[in-house]
Amino acid sequence: MRILVIDAQGGGVGRQLVQQIKADVPGAEVLAVGTNSTAASAMLKAGADTAATGENAVIVGARRADVIVGPIGIVIADAMNGEITPKMAEAVGQSEARRILIPFNNCYTYVAGVDRSGMSALIADALRELNETVKTLEK
Repeated sequence: MRILVIDAQGGGVGRQLVQQIKADVPGAEVLAVGTNSTAASAMLKAGADTAATGENAVIVGARRADVIVGPIGIVIADAMNGEITPKMAEAVGQSEARRILIPFNNCYTYVAGVDRSGMSALIADALRELNETVKTLEK
């Protein structure tokens, strides 16, 4: 099972995801891709098996992943203060991997139906879905 975690800016969301994925899915290979070195470093320190930075790393990682996890901005070109390039968003959107997106109402995007839960609740929900997805894919 290859799980790709993508994050930008400071990598705080990715760091939390990596820590919990490593605890919940011990056999998974966790690949971390940051849109910048700060985000990649945060996820690597959290326990990712490998980390990389930049547009091409997102494109290659999206091709190889079974599951992609990250903020909803990873599928929106120019999101996350411009750190998500159109090619990154396209690679994630076209990947055959199962995508689990955390629906933050930011990036100049409002996601209807998402309550105003804090980041911890949204990440916990994403991790519940990831655990269900892993069980399904392993069958």
